[in-house]
Amino acid sequence: MPPRQRLLVLAALLLALLGLTTPAQADESGAAAAPNFKAPYPCGQQWTYSHHSAEVRRALDFIRSDGGSTAGTPTLASAAGTAYRYYQAGGAGNYIVIDHGSGWKTYYFHLASFSVANGAGVAQGQEIGITGSTGNSSGAHIHYEQLLNGVGQDIRINGSPLAYPGSYHQYYLTSDNCGGGSSNFRTWGSDVAVRADAYLSSPLVTRLGGPTAVYVECQKQGDTVNAEGYSNNWWSRLRDQGGFVSNIYIDHPDAKLPGVPDC
Repeated sequence: MPPRQRLLVLAALLLALLGLTTPAQADESGAAAAPNFKAPYPCGQQWTYSHHSAEVRRALDFIRSDGGSTAGTPTLASAAGTAYRYYQAGGAGNYIVIDHGSGWKTYYFHLASFSVANGAGVAQGQEIGITGSTGNSSGAHIHYEQLLNGVGQDIRINGSPLAYPGSYHQYYLTSDNCGGGSSNFRTWGSDVAVRADAYLSSPLVTRLGGPTAVYVECQKQGDTVNAEGYSNNWWSRLRDQGGFVSNIYIDHPDAKLPGVPDC
């Protein structure tokens, strides 16, 4: 056994005897283990993805496949870290790089706009931008990368590797990036009422002026609301607004939101 490897083995045995562990687990190459990356879009949404063989790094492009609009959907941090904002007119457009530490970074290209300040610390599941088509892009999508020490890695979500199909609608991924217990969704419509309870007669708490990202704590059944030819009697409690909004105004195809507990 080479002297260096012998020293490493002896050090590991000593740590084990003392009941200690190393600060960060490492793989056989000595690289720090990756964070537990989540999908870069809101909890409960289903997206499909593809890979362009001409990409320099191991990127995947994501678009929505659950009936919702890709453009305007929040782009979320797939793991906690520090976010940095950039712009590249002929390429990535508005994009964010999140430094997760230990050499790990994630990239999010073609954002319509930024949702966090440059250099801001972000939590897993936090909105960092709005999905768009800025830069060299033919349509709204999330171009997503995972890098270790500047080298593109095969993308893993929840520790599992994703496929690299040449076109959309071959593979699908439903997000469980639920922001540490609260669920990220986006509303549609304007002047949407948020009420004290899940009933049309409940006192008005506030109004949502237009489409906005919301954190849904839980949901319950209440009065039926009709809009755009649809009916829904499920209501969501919004953490930040402190009231209930009809699920008919949540941008999700299911009447009852997946992954959200009952109130």
